[in-house]
Amino acid sequence: MEDRPAQPRVTTLELFFDLVFVFTITQLSAVLAHELTWRGLLHVALLLGVSFYMYGGYAWLTNAIAVEAAANRVFLLAGMCGYFVLALAVPSAFSGSGLTFGLAYLAVVLVHGWLFLHASGSGAAGMRSLAPINLTGGLLVALGGALGGDAETVMWAAAFLLMWVGPRIIGLDDFSVAPAHFVERHGLVVLIAIGESVVAIGIGAAELAVDAELVLVAVLGLLLSAGLCWTYFGGDDTRAERALAAMDQRARADAALAAFGWAHLVLLLGIVCVAVGLKRATGHAYDPLDGGPALALAGGVALYLVGDVWFRRVLRIGAGGARALGALVALATIPLGTEVAAVAQVGALALIVALAAVPAQPGGRLA
Repeated sequence: MEDRPAQPRVTTLELFFDLVFVFTITQLSAVLAHELTWRGLLHVALLLGVSFYMYGGYAWLTNAIAVEAAANRVFLLAGMCGYFVLALAVPSAFSGSGLTFGLAYLAVVLVHGWLFLHASGSGAAGMRSLAPINLTGGLLVALGGALGGDAETVMWAAAFLLMWVGPRIIGLDDFSVAPAHFVERHGLVVLIAIGESVVAIGIGAAELAVDAELVLVAVLGLLLSAGLCWTYFGGDDTRAERALAAMDQRARADAALAAFGWAHLVLLLGIVCVAVGLKRATGHAYDPLDGGPALALAGGVALYLVGDVWFRRVLRIGAGGARALGALVALATIPLGTEVAAVAQVGALALIVALAAVPAQPGGRLA
C-alpha cells in the first residue's frame, strides 16, 4: 500500500471520523454539566486526554497513508466503531461502564497500530517505537476500567501521562507531516467542536418562550462562539500551514505534537467548559449563576485563549500578549455571572474574546 501523495487534503471519510470523535466531546459536556465539580472536571480531563491522544494518532495515520485504498477504509471504519462505543460509554465511564470504555479504547489503539505498521511506509519505523507506548496506555485504560473506583482514576492518569509524554521522550524523527492536510484536519475538529457550544445554546433554550430576552442571550452566546472561531480561523490556520512547511522533518514533527497535540488538548477542554456554561446560562439568563457555571464559562474561555497562545508560540505565528491578557480578564467576569446575571457574563466574555483576537488579526477572515 503506497504512502499518501504530497500535500493531501482531508477526505470525506476523515471528516466522518471527526464527526464521530466530536460525539465524544458532546458526551463529555454532558458529563461535566451533570457533575460540575473539580472531581467532575478531573474525570472529563482524563477522558478527553486519552480520547484526543488517539484522535491525534489517527490524524497522523491518515496524514501518512492512502485513505482511499479499500483495505485502509475498512480499518478506519473499524476505528470509528471503536470510538463510537467509547463515546457511548463516556457518561458512566467512572460509575459502571469503565470496562466498556477501556475495551473500546484498546480496540481503537490496536486498529491504529496495525494499520500504521502495515499501510504506512513513511511512518512504520517510527510506529515500531511508539506502538509499545500506545499499547501500554490502552492496557492501562482497559485495566483501570475493569477495576473501577480510585484505581481507575490512577491508572487512567498514568495512561494519560505515558501517552502524552512518551512520544516526546522517544522522539518523532521517523514521522513525516504533510502540513496542508495536518492543519486542515485539526482545524475541522476544532470547528465542529465549537459547534457544540452553539448546540448547547439550543439545548439550554429548549421549552423556553422565544421572546426578546431569550433572543438577546442566545445571540450573545452565538457571538461568543463566533469569537472563539475567529480567534483560531482568523488567519492562524494559514500561517500555521506555512510555518510547518518551512521546518525540516524533525522540527515539523516536534512542532506538530506540541501545537496540534498539547495546545489543542487545552483548546478542546476550554470548548467543553464553555459549552457547559452556555447551556446553564441560556436557561437562566437573567438570574445570577451558581459558582460552577460561572467558572465554567470564564474558565473555559481562559483555557481556550491559553491554548491558542501556546499554539501560536510553538509555531511562532504571532504575538499572544492580547490573548493571554484576555484569558486573565475572562476570569474576572465570574462576579458578573454570580452577582449580576448570566447574560451579563456571556456578553462580557463575547466582548473580551473579540478584543483579544482583533489586534492580532488585521485583515483576518472569519471562517
